[in-house]
Amino acid sequence: MTISFDRAYAEQQDREDPLAELRAEFDIPCRKNGSPVVYLCGHSLGLQPKAARRILNEELDAWSELAVDAHFDSKRPWVSYHEQLTPSLARLAGARPSEVVAMNSLTVNLHLMLVSFYRPAGARRKILIERRAFSSDRYAVRSHVAQRGIDPAAAVIEIEPPRAEGTFHTDDICELIARDAKEIALVLLPGVQYLTGQCFDMERIAATARKHACVVGFDLAHAIGNIPLHLHDWDVDFAVWCGYKYLNGGPGAIGGCFVHERHARAFHLPRFAGWWGHDKRSRFSMPDEFVPLAGAEGWQISNPAVFAAAPLLASFELFDRTGIDALRAKSIRLTGYLELLLRAWLEESVEIVTPSAIEARGCQLSLRLKKSRDEARAIHERLSRLGYICDWRDPDIIRVAPVPLYNGFVDVWSFADALKRLCTAA
Repeated sequence: MTISFDRAYAEQQDREDPLAELRAEFDIPCRKNGSPVVYLCGHSLGLQPKAARRILNEELDAWSELAVDAHFDSKRPWVSYHEQLTPSLARLAGARPSEVVAMNSLTVNLHLMLVSFYRPAGARRKILIERRAFSSDRYAVRSHVAQRGIDPAAAVIEIEPPRAEGTFHTDDICELIARDAKEIALVLLPGVQYLTGQCFDMERIAATARKHACVVGFDLAHAIGNIPLHLHDWDVDFAVWCGYKYLNGGPGAIGGCFVHERHARAFHLPRFAGWWGHDKRSRFSMPDEFVPLAGAEGWQISNPAVFAAAPLLASFELFDRTGIDALRAKSIRLTGYLELLLRAWLEESVEIVTPSAIEARGCQLSLRLKKSRDEARAIHERLSRLGYICDWRDPDIIRVAPVPLYNGFVDVWSFADALKRLCTAA
């Protein structure tokens, strides 16, 4: 069937979608009339995998029935709980198992990475970030610079895109790194920008940073589980992420980090030590001296939060069953279909901030309505009341993400149709 703008086309695409069955693996919230909402907010909080309830209940039963012995004698021993997540995380990150670890939250992991990988020395004292970086990243970076006795105003380089476009050019980023490399200690950028949905060319940025002897790290909150990653091959020094967006681990889900294997035994690097990062062979004998584990596990502080990790097991089973490449292929079609509808129906009413190039975006589209801020905000609120769940980000962006694990073409069609009707009526 040729691409058309009729609902029947979207329905046929869903019938023919080999991944459509994955939708039934998730709990989808319902409207007051009992019909499912159109949930397009996985960039903020992923939906609950149905199996998460069973796995959490099994851990509650282990606590109830075994208590402390569940650390070693339960179905999934708590002592090594995070290790069950490692193979899936390695696949999603494009890493070797020793290079990834599930632990903490994103910002805690970023702080731990900055302790080790922000090493100002001589003229190299600056950190390169983007001006509109997520606030938590900005706070973490500025606090580390200040803690080293350096003025953040002088040491934090904040790049911004051309004003007319709103998104970055890789050439500009790489040229800036090359120009100021002698002063840059660390390049820290997002994999996918949270506000615009732009996907950065991490491979090229990492290659440029490494060429000029700058450490390079990425915030992958909006990238992991959204796009294929190849962190090991890209030669990235470190990366951090959360587990509650595209990884569907639920609120407060355990996050994770990547540390390239070339740093696996860089025990000379300063780090904030904790007993779970200590050599497993002597961890429970409580020696006086800290002996870090090799690899990413050596940056652990405490034992894993079991209830914050358990739902990820349910989600990772679906990722492993399907594969990120198949999910990405569907994602490209879904997001492309949404873009096509918006351009056909709402060209005069909606500006798509996110780049059109497939390689420059994940599944998220960021929309700016060509209306006053108050009118745009009111339309977003009406969408929510009608059961179309996306989100608003100041000053004037509506973020929409068709997630291939649980969204379909009818979701996309019905959202675009609802937005068209609301913009026409406004």
